[in-house]
Amino acid sequence: MTILSLIVLAMIGEAIWETAKMIWQNGKISVDRIGSIIVAEVLVFGAGMDMFAMIGLPLHIPYIGIALTGLLISRGANFMHDLLKRIQGAKEIKDVFPTDTTTTTTK
Repeated sequence: MTILSLIVLAMIGEAIWETAKMIWQNGKISVDRIGSIIVAEVLVFGAGMDMFAMIGLPLHIPYIGIALTGLLISRGANFMHDLLKRIQGAKEIKDVFPTDTTTTTTK
């Protein structure tokens, strides 16, 4: 695993937690949020969509990636677009600042 992988997982982890917190709003369960999660989960399990595998970070526990992908897409297209732009930005930074620390010295 690379530092980039850790950064991407941190971004996704934060997004998942913020999404999960929306289930409980103002002392009660948000029926709208539960509904959007159910629809999203049906879609991703039906299609076998695993965002973690798609971005090159497959999870070792079967179906966890699909379930978490459903939780994320329940937030909608704008949210996913912004999240994927953040991930792409992190990958672009890696391309600008490669992690290869091999240096050559001349005497």
